[in-house]
Amino acid sequence: MIKRPFINLDLTSSKTRCCSPKIKMHFSFLFFLLLGFQTVRSQPQNLRLEDHIYNEKIRTVLLYPALENPENPTRLLTPAIKPLNATSPFVLEFDDLSGQFEGYRAKIVHCNMDWTKSNLNDIEFTFEFNEYPISSYEQSFSTKVPYFHYRLEVPRLKLSGNYVIYVYSDRDRKPVLSRRFMLYESRVNVAAKARFSQGIQQQFSDQQIDFEVNYKGYQLNAPQTDLKVILRKNFRWDQTRSGFKPTNVRPFDQLLEYTFFDLENTFPGGNEFRYFDSRTLSGRGYGVNEIERTADFTRLSLFPDKSRAVGGHIQIDDFNGQYIVDQRESGRGSVEADYTPVLFTLKVEEEPGAQFYVNGAFNLWQLDDRNRMTYNPDTKVYEVEMVIKQGVINYDYVVVRGDKKPDEAYIEGNYAETENDYDILIYHRPPAGRADLLIGYRTVEWNRRR
Repeated sequence: MIKRPFINLDLTSSKTRCCSPKIKMHFSFLFFLLLGFQTVRSQPQNLRLEDHIYNEKIRTVLLYPALENPENPTRLLTPAIKPLNATSPFVLEFDDLSGQFEGYRAKIVHCNMDWTKSNLNDIEFTFEFNEYPISSYEQSFSTKVPYFHYRLEVPRLKLSGNYVIYVYSDRDRKPVLSRRFMLYESRVNVAAKARFSQGIQQQFSDQQIDFEVNYKGYQLNAPQTDLKVILRKNFRWDQTRSGFKPTNVRPFDQLLEYTFFDLENTFPGGNEFRYFDSRTLSGRGYGVNEIERTADFTRLSLFPDKSRAVGGHIQIDDFNGQYIVDQRESGRGSVEADYTPVLFTLKVEEEPGAQFYVNGAFNLWQLDDRNRMTYNPDTKVYEVEMVIKQGVINYDYVVVRGDKKPDEAYIEGNYAETENDYDILIYHRPPAGRADLLIGYRTVEWNRRR
C-alpha cells in the first residue's frame, strides 16, 4: 500500500505540515500568485486615485484623524495625514441621500508619490484582508431631507506613503467615492519658514516657502536626487509644487538646503475665503440673505458677492477653504444637520466662453456640473444652487477659460498678507524598493491670526 503525503493547505498557519518541501513551496507560490491576481482584478476600471464622488446620492465625504469627541466640529479641519505609528485611526464619514439603506464596503490602494498605483500587493501594506464592511450607520433624525450616515474607522497599515480608500456598493460593486490620505514617518527632519516673495513684481501678491532637510541617521546614496519633495497649499492637491532639487548639499552635516531665486517655491497668496453660517435654520446666519421654508426643504439665498480682485486686502477669519458640519441646537451634526439648497450669486459682467464655479473643500475642490454657475440675463448675475449640509462653509469663485488652468485671482485677487497653511512632504524610494515612502512631513503657517 502506497502512503500519500499529508498536506495541510492552511498556508498561513504555523502548523503547516507537508512531507515534501517542494510541494509546500509550490502551494505557497500558487497562493500568493492568486492573491496578487485577485488584488489586480478586483480594482474597478473606472476608479480614480483622487478625491472623487462617483454617485450623485453620496454627499459630504469626510476623512480625518479621529478625536476623542466624535461630534467635535473642528475634527473636519485636520487634513487626512498622520504619523504611521499614531494610535488614533482615520475616520471616514459620508451620507447617502437616497433615503434607503444600502450595504457598502471599502478597500485601500497604496500609491506612489505621483498618485499612481504602486506595485505592492495588499499583504505588503495591510494587516488583514483588504475588504472592510461598513457596519456603522445611522439614519438622520428630525431632518426634512432624509439620509443614512455611514462611518468607518480605517484599519492600521504597515507602510508610510500615499493611500486611496474607495467605497463601493455591495449590490453592484461599483465605486461611489474615493478619498486620499497619507501616513508619514519622521525619518528626516524638515525645517521651513514662509515669507513674502523675493520677486520684485510678486512681493505684494505671492508667498515664498524656504526649507531644509536634515537626514542624519538616514542613509541616502545620492542626496542630490534621492528625495522627492512636494509643497502643498491649504492641503489642496490642485495647489502643489514639485520637482525640487536642493540648491546646496552639505554632506558632512547631512543637510540639504532648498533656497531658490527663480520663484519655483512661491505661491499666489490668494484671498481670505468667503463663508456662510447655516448651523441654525431658525434664523439667518452670517452671509445668509433669505430663508425659504417648505415642507420638503429649507432654502437659503446668500447675499450677492462681488469681485475682490481690486482694492486692499481685508482680514477675515476663515478655515482656509475647509468647512465644518454642525447643527447648533443639538450638537449632533452627523445625523441631525439638514441638507439645504443654497443659492450663490456673483455680480460680474457676463464673459462668453468662460465658465464660473463656486469652489471649496465642501465640493472636494472639484469643478463639475454641480458647482458650475450660469449667467442670468434678467438679474445680470452668475448663479448656481447647490444642496449643502448645515455648517460653516468656506468658498470662493473660480474662472476657467478654454483649456487654461482655473483662475481664482480673477475674482478673488492675490494678496501677500493672506493667511495660508503650507505643508512639505518628503518621499524616498529605498534601494530595491518597489514603492515611494513618506519619510518626512512639516506644516508651515503664514500670517496665522488665531
